[in-house]
Amino acid sequence: MPLPLLTLFLTAFSFGTAEFVIAGLLPDVAAGLDVSIPLAGYLISGYAIGIAVGGPILALITNRYDRKSVILLLCAVFAIGQVFCAVAPVSSC
Repeated sequence: MPLPLLTLFLTAFSFGTAEFVIAGLLPDVAAGLDVSIPLAGYLISGYAIGIAVGGPILALITNRYDRKSVILLLCAVFAIGQVFCAVAPVSSC
């Protein structure tokens, strides 16, 4: 398998996996926010709506730029966001 194709596959896998992480952590998130689990579940719906609305808008905005540069920039922003999430302090209730 060519390296660019493998890289694209792994990137899509990591983005897709990140979308479902919150479902496994939902009870902990609900407890941390001191809300019910169904109410905390709106976080998943909000994220999905953001992706559904933001994806096409982002595609229109970045249409005139080089695709490789755009995906590298978006991957870097994603990676930085994941690092911030990993080092965020955990508050105890």
